[in-house]
Amino acid sequence: MKYLPLGSTDLTVSECGFGCIPIIRLPKDEAVRVLRHAFDRGITFFDTANAYRDSEEKMGIAFAGIRHKVVIATKSLLRSAEGVTGHVENSLRKLGTDYLDLYQLHQVAQEKDWAEVTGPSGALEAAMAAKAAGKVRHVGVTSHNLEMALKLVRTGLFDTIQFPFNLIEEGAKDELLGAARDAGMAFICMKPFGGGVIDNAAVAFTYLRSHDGIFPIPGFESCAQVDEVLSFYERDNVVTEQDLAIMEQYRHELGKRFCRRCEYCQPCPQGVMITPAMGYPIVASRMSPAVAADFCRKAMETVPLCTECGACIARCPYELPICDILKANYAMYRGHVAGSQGGFAGGKSS
Repeated sequence: MKYLPLGSTDLTVSECGFGCIPIIRLPKDEAVRVLRHAFDRGITFFDTANAYRDSEEKMGIAFAGIRHKVVIATKSLLRSAEGVTGHVENSLRKLGTDYLDLYQLHQVAQEKDWAEVTGPSGALEAAMAAKAAGKVRHVGVTSHNLEMALKLVRTGLFDTIQFPFNLIEEGAKDELLGAARDAGMAFICMKPFGGGVIDNAAVAFTYLRSHDGIFPIPGFESCAQVDEVLSFYERDNVVTEQDLAIMEQYRHELGKRFCRRCEYCQPCPQGVMITPAMGYPIVASRMSPAVAADFCRKAMETVPLCTECGACIARCPYELPICDILKANYAMYRGHVAGSQGGFAGGKSS
């Protein structure tokens, strides 16, 4: 494991970090075990958010006694100074610390977001006040919109930019990576596995490691996953023709209109299990139609509950036409149910 400066900050972090969304699915003791294992294996950079349920609380327990040895980044989706001030205090309490190494304004993707965070009594004002008070050491920003991310980098207001980057979502490589480097900003790479749709970890990290100056933050929910990813850093990175072919296969199969499983669309007011239902074609591509339909039955049979209210679309950072995709996926699912021989009757009809 190499340890590198986090942009122009005074922080030095492991070249591979840990995105702490997945630990919300783990019992507390297991989450603490995975976090400590990652630290013992050399990871020192951990990214979370106030919105990630009990992630901060679990991290606080895991890092008690070694707080000074880890770099903690957290974030807030709120746009007001009052809201971010409250979130900073909440994060400090849950993490059991008196300072946050990096505080990020989360998902600044549209002009209205930018206007709100920079306006009077906006979120940026609170973040800078927390920095002046010593509660925050550095201020960063995250986005899922390339045009806005470039604008954020060029403001000179932030120490880091966090943006999706992987072998499918390559938009950052043409300009954003260079712009961040020129600005002395660290590029924190979210969604290194495309939200989970890239299931070949070796190829995913072969791609990422071929780009200098990025800090991937894969999500881990087991010690084995930590060990697998860190094993890639124990050898030189070599991109083979087979690797390139696998990357192209992913691009061909997934295209650009796919769910990254960030779950910002949840909860659905009608009870639709959006995330697993959005991923049905990927599951179906890896199983027989009958097995896929049976495996995903619970989630897929919630799709007819959709009233197309638009709540999920408004929340989606990728602006996906979720209702249309769900309809298409449900039609595929019903076709698989109807075509399975000796299968099950399978719930409601569309």
